[in-house]
Amino acid sequence: MLASVLDERVVFARDIDPDQLEVYVALYKFCFYSGYFDEAETVAFEALARAADTGGFAHDCTKLNASSTDWSRIDTPARLYLYSLKALGFIRLRKGDNAGANEVLNALARLDPDDQVGGSVIMTLAASVEHDGPRSALSTRTQVEAV
Repeated sequence: MLASVLDERVVFARDIDPDQLEVYVALYKFCFYSGYFDEAETVAFEALARAADTGGFAHDCTKLNASSTDWSRIDTPARLYLYSLKALGFIRLRKGDNAGANEVLNALARLDPDDQVGGSVIMTLAASVEHDGPRSALSTRTQVEAV
């Protein structure tokens, strides 16, 4: 169960105000850095869904495009959606799901063509994983800097 893995205070914060989007970011980062990649992926999907609901656009990134909403405004649900896509791409890379990571990262590049949230960094990492293998590309230092 997810709650057994997470700091009870963060879960409590999410339960008190499930529309507070930043709590989902804290949750998926906590899961990721604790090595709970499946849980991190689940929470990243929750963040995407909540951001989409709050922002009034589709949950599914494959149904979105650069004009679906104003992706450039900071401190908006749309921006949190983009950051969560970036995190999901990195989570999937860490899980060894290169195809899933590339799917998400390509969608991110389509939604954020100016690379305002830095998705290109994770795309470069994904290419490195494919070329050099996951052990060399996914060092501890890279993990800290990416998510």
